[in-house]
Amino acid sequence: MLIATDAWRPQINGVVRTLEGLVAEAPRLGAAISVVGPERFASAPMPGYPDIRLAAPTPSAIARAIREAQPDAIHIATEGPVGFMARRFCIRHGMPFTTCYHTRFPEYLAARLPVPLSWSYAAMRRFHKPAVATMAATPALARELQGRGFGHLVLWTRGVDVPAFAAGRPGMLKLPGPIFLCVARLAVEKNIDAFLALDLPGSKVVVGDGPARTSLQARFPDARFLGMLSGQALADAYASADVFVFPSRTDTFGLVMLEALAAGAPVAAYPVTGPRDVLGTSGCGVLDEDLRAAALAALAIPRDRCRAYAQGATMTESCRSFLDNVSLAAL
Repeated sequence: MLIATDAWRPQINGVVRTLEGLVAEAPRLGAAISVVGPERFASAPMPGYPDIRLAAPTPSAIARAIREAQPDAIHIATEGPVGFMARRFCIRHGMPFTTCYHTRFPEYLAARLPVPLSWSYAAMRRFHKPAVATMAATPALARELQGRGFGHLVLWTRGVDVPAFAAGRPGMLKLPGPIFLCVARLAVEKNIDAFLALDLPGSKVVVGDGPARTSLQARFPDARFLGMLSGQALADAYASADVFVFPSRTDTFGLVMLEALAAGAPVAAYPVTGPRDVLGTSGCGVLDEDLRAAALAALAIPRDRCRAYAQGATMTESCRSFLDNVSLAAL
C-alpha cells in the first residue's frame, strides 16, 4: 500500500513517528508500505516553521509516484500539498482512498490569524469527504468530528515502541528533583508557557524545538531547554522525569503521553480530548484545570502502574488497526 503525506523525515513530530512506526511494523503483519513524502519534490520553508518545508508536487509527479508504487490501497495522511495532489489523482481516476484527521489545523490557524473556525472546518470537511473512511485516534475525537459534519469515521488506535521507551534509564537528568518534563514542538498551539509559568518545586525541563523556543527561553530562564532528543536520549529523559506535564489543549491525541507512560512517568494534563482518552480510568495521570495541582498530585502515582498500562499501546496493535481500516479502500 501507499501513504501520501506532507509530514515525513526529517521532520520530528507525532505524525511522523506514527507513520514511521507503521512502515516498520507492517512487514511483521504481512503488509508493505511505501511513502510518498515531501522530500521527493521542490519545497519552500513553511511560514512560521522554517524547519518544515512545504512541498510543491506537480500532478504529473504525483501520478508517476503512485503508478510506480502500484499500490493495492492508498492512504492520504495529511491535508497539505502532497495530500491534496494525491487526493486529486485518486478522485480523477476513481481510486478509493482513506484519510486521517491527525491535526487541529483550524485551531492552529485561528491561533495565528483571524480566520473563523467555521471556514477552516468547512475546508477540512471538503478535503475528507471523498474518502472511503476518515480515521480518528479516539472515540471522543470521532464524536467531535461527527458533530462538525464529518462522515465515514473509523477509529485507529495509536501505539508507540513500548520496549524502546521502557528501556529509558532513570537519573540521567542531573537536576534538582522533582523533575517535571514536557516534550513538544515549541509553538503557540502547544501552550508550553502554561507549563513553564507554574510554581513548582524542583526543575522544569523542556524537550523539543520550534519557532517559540527563543521567546520561551527568554521568558523562563530557570527552565532547562534540552532541544530535540530522540532514541535512547529521549527515553532517558522520560525515565528521569518524576511527572510528564502535557499542557496542550488542542492535540487530537498526544503520542508523547504514551511514550512517557511506557518509561514510567505519570501524566499531568488538562481534562480535554487527548489526555482524557489516553489516560481513561487507568489512574496513571491527573487531569485538572489547575495544572499545578495536577502536576503535584501526579507525583504520588506509582511508576509501575504507568509502565503496565502502556504495555497495551504497542505499534503492533496500532498497525493492525490501521491496516484493517485501509482494507476498506482496497483497489
